[in-house]
Amino acid sequence: MSASQHTVPLFGENIAILTATSRDAALARDTLNTAGWSGQIVGAPTMLRPVLNDGCGALLLAEEACTRPVLEELSLFLEEQPAWSDLPILFLLPTPKPSTPHNEGNDGFERLAKWIPRGNISFLERPLRRSTLIAAMEFALRARARQYAQRDLIREKEREVIRRDEFLAMLGHELRNPLAAIRYAVELLDLLDEADETRSPREVIARQTRTLGRLVDDLLDVARVTRGKIALDLQPLNLNEIVQKTLASLEAAHKGDEHHIEFSPESHAVHVTGDPVRLEQIFSNLLYNAIKYTPRGGHIQINLWAENDTAIATIADNGIGMDARLLPRVFELFSQSEQAIDRARGGLGIGLTLVHGLVELHRGQITAHSPGVGQGSKFEVRLPLIQKKTPSTNAPSKTDAIQPRRVVVIEDNDDARELVCLLLKRDGHHVEWASDGHRGLKLLTQSPPDVAFVDIGLPEMDGYEVAQHVREALGPAIRLVAVTGYGQPEDADRAIQSGFNAHLTKPISLAALRGALADISK
Repeated sequence: MSASQHTVPLFGENIAILTATSRDAALARDTLNTAGWSGQIVGAPTMLRPVLNDGCGALLLAEEACTRPVLEELSLFLEEQPAWSDLPILFLLPTPKPSTPHNEGNDGFERLAKWIPRGNISFLERPLRRSTLIAAMEFALRARARQYAQRDLIREKEREVIRRDEFLAMLGHELRNPLAAIRYAVELLDLLDEADETRSPREVIARQTRTLGRLVDDLLDVARVTRGKIALDLQPLNLNEIVQKTLASLEAAHKGDEHHIEFSPESHAVHVTGDPVRLEQIFSNLLYNAIKYTPRGGHIQINLWAENDTAIATIADNGIGMDARLLPRVFELFSQSEQAIDRARGGLGIGLTLVHGLVELHRGQITAHSPGVGQGSKFEVRLPLIQKKTPSTNAPSKTDAIQPRRVVVIEDNDDARELVCLLLKRDGHHVEWASDGHRGLKLLTQSPPDVAFVDIGLPEMDGYEVAQHVREALGPAIRLVAVTGYGQPEDADRAIQSGFNAHLTKPISLAALRGALADISK
């Protein structure tokens, strides 16, 4: 077989050669070279792993070269192989003595198996014909080429996941910018207390903004939950208070839907260890789901009680229910009941997937039940109780009088900037603004304010650079608040590392703006 007949893989074509003598190694290398392959002689045991890690296609190993250091190095390499890799090893057994049968006197198999019990090993007995070595090597390299192809496929899938997450982060950022402007407009209209005829349009804007915000948050969070990228801020909590707080926010958002929502709490505190934001997210999604799939005037019942070492919460409705085919996959991503072409109930089919992931992160369980279509649904959440009851950390909040501040707003979105400045001025603050990073930095350093709200995605100089330059010039004199559409934990971490005191994700409520100004000491 000539060299031109061999299909040499682009990756893993180098063949490592380890024999007892340099003469044997040179002969093996010449044989492989004439067949169109590249052979690399391993001169010492310490060279073995570097050579094998450098795109190696196969190892040609003579039994006489299998000293303890060689076997240790080889064993370590095989243990460290990635999941896609299974290095082919062609093991050359020594020529038996004339007085010894071929199946006796060679302990190479036993010695190798002791060190490498699960290796991809082919045993070749000498004397060995050149054509046999070439055929065995051809087979090994073809198998190795398939492994490298699998590696490339895995890497491409990993790159696709990274590209997807980057796209989702960018999508969230782009959606949150117009949401921020809409929210500021609603807040301002509420402050202006205009005539009653404007109330209905304001409520529509507020309601739809909340819906858009929920979709954006769920879209980003479900990607992070499915990849195990959410870290919980665990603390002792009273689950009664969590559910009541969730109910209050949802009832304000859906007061026009005419649902009868009833909550039956446990008579005493139900203490669990959890992340307050994520627990509210769990119950908010379940209640929002019940409202969405229950007709106007329907009944939604929430029950909460403690049983042994478990907190149990049920959310039941008399809405459209679920058929038996949907129940087993109700927590799967994008799983929804069949809808009419108008998609009157909307949604992306990700809310229950997110809830399921968050409940499991809290070491809990969630199940879904429904007698059938038109007969309502019930979801049951089980969370482990804290055995020794701990006082709730939810302390009453103090409402302080608004203290006027000097504030700078650096934001390139004209609508958002104008409205947030109006909101801050309505509260009595002295407000200046800039529309890009360079002008903003000049404004901050020439006339330092008490607080600066700085958008991250600024033209010419981004918010991170602005914060770094401000800290270099003024130290901690200014309270810097990052305002951005990027809301992942790593975005908040990067903001703090760049010199910001706090990180707010768009769309920002007036309460959050006031909180950032009231918290000026931090």
